[in-house]
Amino acid sequence: MIYIIGDYQIFFYNEGEVVPVNNSEKRKKINYSPFTISDEDIYEAMKDVPGYLDITPDDLMEVYRHAYRHALDRLATSLKAVDIMTEDACFVNKSTPLDQVAGLMAGKGISGVPVLDVNDKIAGVISEKDFLSRMGEKGKKHFMGVIAECLRGEGCVALPIREKKAEDIMSAPAVTVYEHTPVIEIAKLFAEKNINRVPVVDAEGNLKGIVSRADIVRSSPIRIMA
Repeated sequence: MIYIIGDYQIFFYNEGEVVPVNNSEKRKKINYSPFTISDEDIYEAMKDVPGYLDITPDDLMEVYRHAYRHALDRLATSLKAVDIMTEDACFVNKSTPLDQVAGLMAGKGISGVPVLDVNDKIAGVISEKDFLSRMGEKGKKHFMGVIAECLRGEGCVALPIREKKAEDIMSAPAVTVYEHTPVIEIAKLFAEKNINRVPVVDAEGNLKGIVSRADIVRSSPIRIMA
């Protein structure tokens, strides 16, 4: 919580302790926001306010709003794929039978895996959608639609793909990002491509990890505080 005390001097109130704004070292340790607003954010925010800055409560709130935005922008661009990715990501090869691919995904509780070629480079990605779209009747598939087919019909709707391999149903070419790709760019990519995960590769195209929507949610600087 922020207070203004006498002569417009700014103090921060933290769990019973009042700390002057000019005590920057101590102020950095105060959790008055879901993330830390740096001195640079405050400085940049003050430059956003036109004219002479007379620190009144209203002025302070305007500075704070600008500083908050600058902090968000800074965090959004500073957080990279390498900071949030799952390392040692599961993967399959192009020649992996689909029953093994499905077994791996079920066993690990994941909804997609990268597919590597003979040179261990990313060849594609297999997701639940790739399985569903090739099971049963033709057309766009939803999980419950496949269940409905199973309940109405006779036999297993997975029979058409039982003998196939990963390369037969994978989505290719794979959408990938680099370790230094900003997380905010990955989030935009998810929305544009309607995907839920993306492999992370190095400059040579080797798999280094994977970023999912859940990873991005967990890394968000704005969280609902319990």
